[in-house]
Amino acid sequence: MDHSSLRYRISHRLTSPRGAWVTLGGAALVILMMFLVVGGATAPARVGQAPAGAESTQVEELMERLPGADQQAVLIVASREDGAELSDAEVDAISQLAPSLSDHVTGEPTGPIVSEDLRAALVSAPITVGADNTETATIIDDLRSDIADLAPTGLTLQVTGGPAFGADIANAFEGADVTLLLVTILVVAVLLIITYRSPVLWLIPLLVIALADGLAGRVAAAAGSLWGLEFDAGIVSVLVFGAGTNYALLLISRYREELQRTEDDRAALGAAWRGTVDAILASNITVVLSLSVLLFATMPMTRGLGVPAALGLLIVLAAVLIVLPPVLAICGRKVFWPFIPRPQHAPTQGRRWRAIAAHVSARPIRSLLAGFTLLAVMAAGLLGTSVGLGQLEKFRVESESATGFETLAAHFPPGEAQPIWIVADADSARNVVSAVVQVDGITRAHPAGQAGGLTRIMAVSKHSPGSEQSLDQITTLRETVGSMEGANAQVGGAVAIDLDARAASAADLLLVGPLVLAVSFIVLLILLRSIVAPVLLLVVNVASAAAAIGAGAWLSRVVFDQQALDVQVPILAFLFLIALGIDYTIFLVHRARAEAALLGTRAGMVEAVAHTGGVITSAGIVLAAVFAALGVLPLVTLGQLGLIVGIGVLVDTLVVRTVIVPAIFSLVGDRIWWSGKPNAHQGESTHESHRHAAHAH
Repeated sequence: MDHSSLRYRISHRLTSPRGAWVTLGGAALVILMMFLVVGGATAPARVGQAPAGAESTQVEELMERLPGADQQAVLIVASREDGAELSDAEVDAISQLAPSLSDHVTGEPTGPIVSEDLRAALVSAPITVGADNTETATIIDDLRSDIADLAPTGLTLQVTGGPAFGADIANAFEGADVTLLLVTILVVAVLLIITYRSPVLWLIPLLVIALADGLAGRVAAAAGSLWGLEFDAGIVSVLVFGAGTNYALLLISRYREELQRTEDDRAALGAAWRGTVDAILASNITVVLSLSVLLFATMPMTRGLGVPAALGLLIVLAAVLIVLPPVLAICGRKVFWPFIPRPQHAPTQGRRWRAIAAHVSARPIRSLLAGFTLLAVMAAGLLGTSVGLGQLEKFRVESESATGFETLAAHFPPGEAQPIWIVADADSARNVVSAVVQVDGITRAHPAGQAGGLTRIMAVSKHSPGSEQSLDQITTLRETVGSMEGANAQVGGAVAIDLDARAASAADLLLVGPLVLAVSFIVLLILLRSIVAPVLLLVVNVASAAAAIGAGAWLSRVVFDQQALDVQVPILAFLFLIALGIDYTIFLVHRARAEAALLGTRAGMVEAVAHTGGVITSAGIVLAAVFAALGVLPLVTLGQLGLIVGIGVLVDTLVVRTVIVPAIFSLVGDRIWWSGKPNAHQGESTHESHRHAAHAH
């Protein structure tokens, strides 16, 4: 081995007695300075639900210029607890609520309007909303508290409508990120203890990754604030913990392997670092570049996730490659207690995996058919899958706004809770209203404010918001008012936002999906210096991703009664499944290429599975469990994403890397490396290990 090589110099600096302490001191100083610089950063509020250029977004921007833009109506729905008809006395009692709401409302409440079946009454009260949902939640909570004190005996009063929905969303997420972090840490800790079988070792990578996650969260918030990016901090944290744990598992597994070949702890750690750094860098670069292509997306929450998540992964990469090795070097071999690896112990690592890989390689066609049959069965879950959740379907937790909406929808036109808003030139407002009321399913429409030559028109639909009928109705309305000469009318509101978000997400998937595949292909091309292998491996990854999405969609429908995937789930699931799946491909095939330089392709793959099967399985289980932790959040989107990615990671770990990829390598043989071939340089660390083994023998 060339001691003057860059790899050797860096590994020596990280693991030598003096270099380890100097590196840790320098890293501590850098981390402290970064915390001081970005410690107070806060990410922008998540407000954008449709692209900036969408018609619904333009309507929102125009409405903000009109008087009373900060005023929205909440709906108070009254009904008897026993479901019977309201008496005249009870309707009178409801009407007496209006004077008592003066501390909360900014205008005169209207109503009560009694439903045709006489079983419910509706009061509309305008309030001044806050700058975001959190501020609005305080206003709504105070209003609900006073209404609860004033509720007549035997009546149920529920506050719903747009502001109430926003308030309940904010309340649902109160403390949710802390809960997610604690669950994630607990999951990682338990799985690391099981993996390492040591009361000490698990704590070292966990502390390093937790420190990286804390810094990544603040850097991500600073980036979001600087560039106006909206993103979900929970996803960033899950990615940091999941990827960081995978990198640490790969490094420490190789360290354990090297300790069985030499008495020199630091030499073993240096060899492990050199043997894994390429695979870790390649897997990190793949995910980072894949996340970066989200900048081409148009959905605000999708586009905003890319840069913060990429920065988080770069930070945890630095933590694992620069901070973790010096800590392990200082602790020495005894950190593996009570199962301390020694050279005099015959290596037991990978016997079971070697047997599995040998079995697969001996029967490649049968193994390949079995693997792809399983993927095909799982992918069949895509049949009947629809995309797009209604307002009430997006949250797992019950809320007063949701139950109030259900009561309202049972007795009034469901569109009362989320009216359609149309902005048109004031001179054409009357004609626009006349055209709108002629559209099938519109129960009423009227002007609701005018300024600067623009009129705001409110329309109420009989269709439930988010239903197919309501979405089709928005399209019809846009065709109707958009064709009126000189009206310059545009249609917005919650349902229009939903329609625009669905269209934008579908377009984003068609754009981002091929870019993610292109990034993965280029990384594999550079790492493996082959054309055939990257093509075949990407085909397998796409099949695995389709299987995971199909299985996740089927489970969502059948087990969790979620009849559709949220609009963001397909694109984020595809990105994570491809990028993270490539991680395990890189861990396995990078080792296989190195082993093939000595043993040949088929035997090299068997040896690679023997050495990486355990660590890839452990890493996959950890990553799947970490993504499953997203299920503790109240948003169905994140629960579905965690379910699909968790399934995909397990399939990649247990089926693709264990059965399908070894079978393909056995069938194709040395042609898999065309137009290159394994060489001594890439197998340097493996050659070094084999020489150690030969000396020991």
